[in-house]
Amino acid sequence: MLTGSDNVIQVRIEKLAQLFSSLDPFPFRERDLDKDAEEFIVDWARELRSTRPIAIVIHLPAMEAAAADAVDLCTAINRYFDYRAGIISLDLNELFRIGRRSLAIGLVVLAGCFIANHLVSGFVESSNLGKFIQEGLIILGWVANWKPIENFLYDWWPLAKRRDLYRNLARASVQLRPDSGPQPQYGRDDVLGRN
Repeated sequence: MLTGSDNVIQVRIEKLAQLFSSLDPFPFRERDLDKDAEEFIVDWARELRSTRPIAIVIHLPAMEAAAADAVDLCTAINRYFDYRAGIISLDLNELFRIGRRSLAIGLVVLAGCFIANHLVSGFVESSNLGKFIQEGLIILGWVANWKPIENFLYDWWPLAKRRDLYRNLARASVQLRPDSGPQPQYGRDDVLGRN
């Protein structure tokens, strides 16, 4: 039973087809969610507490709830978010792969700059030009490592957080609530009601 304190995402539709991409040729259970529906659910899920299970309640006319495809709705939504979490995991793995390659290149450049700095210091007296070249080489070596350091320290966080959100949505319970009479009032004004 859902209470006001639960992590509940409320979605109101007129037809089941509103939730899924009309361009996707796959059977109902394997179809992609419509981009607007996905964005709506994900944006609402971001506002919920991530430590609690999520429930998605789909409000729709009773005739649509009785349709044969309605039985597969929970599986279709969970499968889609599981698929998206897998894609984001692949993106995260790619980011780390590129980061490792960039770090290897950056460290080679840094080592080359230190060696060149040492060679320059041996040939150039303590002139302003020599100091300029030496400092420039050191800066170049560290700048070559800027992007890999940024990847490993900061860039992966948003991807990992999004992956975890999609994993939570993949485990969400999906419930159909056939509308019978006046429309219920929600705590939020935005519901998915496109045709």
